[in-house]
Amino acid sequence: MAESQYRLFKTRRFTPLFLTQFLGAFNDNLFKNALVILITYQAAEKAGYNPQILVTAAAGIFIFPFFLFSATAGQLADRYDKASLIRIIKLVEIFLMVGASIGFIWGNIWFLLTILFLMGTQSSFFGPLKYAILPHHLEDSELIGGNALIEAGTFISILTGTILGALLIRADGGVTWVSSFIISVSLAGWAASLKIPSTTPAVPNLTIEPNIFKQTWVMMKESHQKQDIFLSIMGISWFWLIGATFLSQFPNYAKFIIGGNEQVVTLFLTLFSVGIGVGSLFCNRLLKGQVSATFAPIGALGMTIFMVDLFFASQAEFIKPATGFIGASEFLSTFPAWRILFDLFAISACGGIYIVPLYAILQARSEVTHRARTIAANNIMNALFMVVAAIATVIMLAQGFSVPQVFLVAATMNAFVAVYICKLLPHALIQSLARSVLFFLYRVEVKGLHHYEEAGDRRVIIANHLSFLDVLLIAAWIPDKLTFAINTHIAKLWWIKPFLSLAETLSLDPTNPLATRTLIDRVKKGHRLVIFPEGRLTVTGSLMKVYEGPGMIADKSDANLVPVRLEGAQFTPFTRLRGKVRVRWFPRITVTFLPPVKFNLPDEIKGRKRRRLAGEHLYTLMTDMLFQSGPYRQTLYQALLDAKTMQGSGHTVVEDQDFQPLTYFKLLVRSSVLGKVFANNSEPGERVGLLLPNSLGLLISFFGLQAYGRVPAMLNFSTGARNVAIACKTACIKTVYTSRRFIQMGKLETMVEAIEKEGVTLCYLEDLRPTISLWQKLSGVFNAIFAETFYQNRVKGRNPDDPAVVLFTSGSEGTPKGVVLSHANILANRLQVGAILDFGPTDVMLNVLPMFHSFGLTVGTLLPILSGIRTFLYPTPLHYRIIPEVGYNINATILLGTDTFLSGYAKFANPYDFYNLRYVFAGAEKLKEETRQTWQTKFGIRILEGYGATETAPVLALNTPMHHLPGSVGRLVPGMQHRIEPVTGIDEGGKLWVSGPNVMSGYLRAEKPGILEPPEDKWYDTGDIVTLDDTGFITIKGRAKRFAKVGGEMVSLTAVETFIADLWPGAHHAVVSLPDPKKGEQLVLVTDYQEASRDAIQRYAKDQGIGEINLPKAIKVVDTVPVLGTGKTDYVGIKAMVENRNL
Repeated sequence: MAESQYRLFKTRRFTPLFLTQFLGAFNDNLFKNALVILITYQAAEKAGYNPQILVTAAAGIFIFPFFLFSATAGQLADRYDKASLIRIIKLVEIFLMVGASIGFIWGNIWFLLTILFLMGTQSSFFGPLKYAILPHHLEDSELIGGNALIEAGTFISILTGTILGALLIRADGGVTWVSSFIISVSLAGWAASLKIPSTTPAVPNLTIEPNIFKQTWVMMKESHQKQDIFLSIMGISWFWLIGATFLSQFPNYAKFIIGGNEQVVTLFLTLFSVGIGVGSLFCNRLLKGQVSATFAPIGALGMTIFMVDLFFASQAEFIKPATGFIGASEFLSTFPAWRILFDLFAISACGGIYIVPLYAILQARSEVTHRARTIAANNIMNALFMVVAAIATVIMLAQGFSVPQVFLVAATMNAFVAVYICKLLPHALIQSLARSVLFFLYRVEVKGLHHYEEAGDRRVIIANHLSFLDVLLIAAWIPDKLTFAINTHIAKLWWIKPFLSLAETLSLDPTNPLATRTLIDRVKKGHRLVIFPEGRLTVTGSLMKVYEGPGMIADKSDANLVPVRLEGAQFTPFTRLRGKVRVRWFPRITVTFLPPVKFNLPDEIKGRKRRRLAGEHLYTLMTDMLFQSGPYRQTLYQALLDAKTMQGSGHTVVEDQDFQPLTYFKLLVRSSVLGKVFANNSEPGERVGLLLPNSLGLLISFFGLQAYGRVPAMLNFSTGARNVAIACKTACIKTVYTSRRFIQMGKLETMVEAIEKEGVTLCYLEDLRPTISLWQKLSGVFNAIFAETFYQNRVKGRNPDDPAVVLFTSGSEGTPKGVVLSHANILANRLQVGAILDFGPTDVMLNVLPMFHSFGLTVGTLLPILSGIRTFLYPTPLHYRIIPEVGYNINATILLGTDTFLSGYAKFANPYDFYNLRYVFAGAEKLKEETRQTWQTKFGIRILEGYGATETAPVLALNTPMHHLPGSVGRLVPGMQHRIEPVTGIDEGGKLWVSGPNVMSGYLRAEKPGILEPPEDKWYDTGDIVTLDDTGFITIKGRAKRFAKVGGEMVSLTAVETFIADLWPGAHHAVVSLPDPKKGEQLVLVTDYQEASRDAIQRYAKDQGIGEINLPKAIKVVDTVPVLGTGKTDYVGIKAMVENRNL
């Protein structure tokens, strides 16, 4: 991965080698450039030699030993420990630098050229070691990054060494300075080499061939046997031919074309070196650690284009002084100078993109036993090409060619090479062009590409289908040639046919079994098959129907499935979502590869059943892919900012009964202003109570606290004053924000008194408004405009696992507990639901469930607001007549409720009130069959029953339009693990335990205020007795605590309520248990059915075959069965009343 390359510096397996080669290259170039400057500007002319020819000859002298000694160097590197050899070579360098110092002191050019030859010899022995040792210490996925750093470091060292060499040799006492530096650096390089980890010799019994010419011929023949190795060697050698030509001619180009002094030479070398480094590192970012020559053609073509432009840029006239040469500042003061510098930088950057993957291919694909000799063969070829370059340049200069003309000749030859590379790698060329265009337009980010490489020989790539760009996005980043299975009808469209020429395509007709068989055969032969399991472009923006075909193909071909998540392409104009999403020309696109999966289906399952099972596995894999690749590892406020960016600041997202809608921008402004007030009265991370109904005020307060790193504690005012006071104590709440109007309308004065008795400060939002100044409001606007920057500065060290909110259990089974949910918990649940349902900005959510309930907070509020869904907040679910009217007026498409509330709406609603609803979700209590049938008959709407808990943020399971089983609560959402533990006395089903990213951070208990109690091993005991069928549907049998032991038998109180509801539909029934001196426990029915009698129950039970043990012993008729604010039956209150006979 690109981001891992810098981590290599933290390892001993890379850093000492990097330092050793860096210091070595630095020393080589400090010495060489000091010598070149000496020749160009001083010694050569004094001795009567042509400095242009002598400089070129010096380059050839340094290169020539590579041609002579690389064969021997490669043999030694394969036979002995490479680290030990590097230490010896670096020790020799110390003595050579001492000799170089003597030569500088004498001022003898010929002696210095001899030292230069010996330095070249030393480098020829170091070269095979440097590149051959890398694969010993780095993983394959690290080779591109490692080589990029080596190349970047090499050229940076060339730059620094070159600059210092030029500066020091011309300074007063320059010889002393140069001598001191080269000796000191050689000592440092040797010290660094002592830390390089040792390696095992590749071929310890290798016989060293003393005949260098014979061994050279043998190595060149061996390198020619593998085409990819040989082509890499030729490509690298060509790069060094071009590079050597430029590097050797910079002094002549600066002096004779520009009229510049050594400052200009240094400037050229700087730009060239930096360009190589930038291109090398950028190449690793492009390839994401993948060893591939994908971008080599682009690099070669880029070098050609900018070399030609450099020739024309060099035709400009530069004002030269009458005597001497111009410096860097005078050069930079002209416009043509900047063009020249840009060309030099671009040439070298393209060179970096070109060269790095070739080195990595050479290392990764050469045999371990011959790797050093292969690299030595490469060095020989490099030397040959550079010597040829030096000789050709000398000949051209001798024939009167100018330096720009030499560059033009090189550009012309490079053009032929680039064309040849493009012919060799047409797929790579198209890929690199496609990548470049897509990256430029859409800033495409590719994640997890290494998972593709892990998939084995047989692979089927599956992806969600968002746009007409999807094929190009996948083909551009997968290194192999792909075969796309495309719908027969789509393949016939005239405008699709040009795109089909970019990759192999096969028409896929779901009705033709022979087409599927062809695909299976292709996969077995190693073809990389790409299929979009939805079979069409999405028209919802979410996952649509998934065909079984890809699953069956993978099963029958014994292939791995590689899931690929595409995200962002749905916002381009190339989709079928116009009018449903905010279309932008250049949205950011992400391509995420997930770990490969193989379906291990039971052998005994055959035919249609096996195909159907493969389809179920495929659907699960696709939904898991959508969830796992989603951005849930962030904070709620960051998710809000992302939603604003995606949907637009002006997108209307929420309103309440006052019908004053808020856009994202207004929501951010008001949250920022109010959040600042909250922050002034609290500490970061402090829990702050909110005692408010569903309203804009509550939502703004919620996000205001999030904006400044405070934790909202949502107080459940429906549980009574005592429980709210206990909640404040449990969560260690110091301040509660509420509304005077709400307290008055809700008649909650007693609750206020109870809270204040706990020492909690109550603040009223109405009182805060006059205290907010104009400056604070303007600051809020400014903060909203630059929201990302201000949020980063306000909340330091944000962690998705930090507490995001504190909710409180309903108290249906005892004292309420504080449930701490993290940002990741809530956002994970949002994405889990989003992976199995389609919804978007064209939907309208009617949320009547209170935000102090996790169903109302996550599903009713945060999920729609963070998804761009316009949300209407209504303060109470109990207005059975008004809520249907609201749904009608706002054209609601999504409604949440409990069975109690949905039944109430059905009684009072006009059949047309809910004409626009797409989804009605029921949760928190069991959905009665009567309610289900009423909605189906009266409104034509199928209620989707779900299941959850506050502790799971809340959704655990859900029926969907695609997977629905009446009477069940659906299938587990993606990303959930489960286990079912048997319960003594219960024959059918067991207790459900779940684990997943949406499971709470922990409890806050009244007996241990403020102390977080995390779930053991992140597993949560739901306390529910459930069954799970073979298709994954969950049916709840009852709460483990809602079982009574009657006469030694376990009786489900929920089951008793169910059959009584069948007897007397439309009424509200609750069954509780009381101690019984004879049978252990007895059942008591509390109902609002005024005609209820035990005789009627007995007759019905007899007709239905229900045993006497399941019948209530006593019946208590009431006007209204107590319920909690969430719509759940208040069993604690009912049992207390029964025990106290307060009925």
